Amino acid sequence: MITDSHCHLGSQRFSPEEIPDIISRATENGVHRMITLATNESDLAINLQVAHDHPGVSACIGIHPCDVHETRDEFESFLAPHLANPKVAAIGETGLDYFHSAPDGWSNEDYQARQRDFLRRHFEIAKTAGLNIVIHTRDKSGSASFDDSLKIYADYSDHVRAVFHCFPGPPKLAEQVFELGGIISFTGIATFKNAHTVVETIQAVPDKSFMVETDAPYLSPTPYRGKRCEPSFTRITAEAIARQRNLSIDELAKMTEEVVKNFFRFPPDPN
Repeated sequence: MITDSHCHLGSQRFSPEEIPDIISRATENGVHRMITLATNESDLAINLQVAHDHPGVSACIGIHPCDVHETRDEFESFLAPHLANPKVAAIGETGLDYFHSAPDGWSNEDYQARQRDFLRRHFEIAKTAGLNIVIHTRDKSGSASFDDSLKIYADYSDHVRAVFHCFPGPPKLAEQVFELGGIISFTGIATFKNAHTVVETIQAVPDKSFMVETDAPYLSPTPYRGKRCEPSFTRITAEAIARQRNLSIDELAKMTEEVVKNFFRFPPDPN
């Protein structure tokens, strides 16, 4: 049994009517738990409802960096009422995205500054609530968004643990996350033929330093690349990572499940 540690079941690419079937397909493929992440105010309630309706689903709440320009300044006001909800497993998806250009009416400098402000405030929320945080970073080239996120994380690492999701970087960047006590997670990119850097990182990082995710509906693994992704595909990515680390799928699942439980602070399984 394995967890899809990052998906978006509230996405408009999933209709509410098909969510039960999507979850059933995941379960049939050994994916017993899914973490669905909000990215803006409008999909917050949808993700929380999916988590409420399905025992195997938990939610994270936050504002994606590409949505900061459309979010009210006092975004804490609509996250705060849900922080004590037992279905809320972490804060996120938040982070920094320097890949996309600023929207109309914004300079890149102001847009990125607002993202950094929101990220720091998400860390404050996580610290106060006793939750961990899910970080998105993306650049056109280089690692500026990662570097800036890491600097902010360093100010909170004594109180909050971060996962850098959909990790694309080389082992040396992963090591910087680990030095702060954080972890990383891998998507279906691990199955792509040209994903040499990701595979190098998968093979280099220590045990219990990562989770597996789909980022559904995005980033379908081979052989479904280009099609809509869904949580059942977690198993495909997990099998690829197991091969790359010379493990059985059961060995990998046991290891990553321990990471999931610790990061999202799930109670231990009953004996």
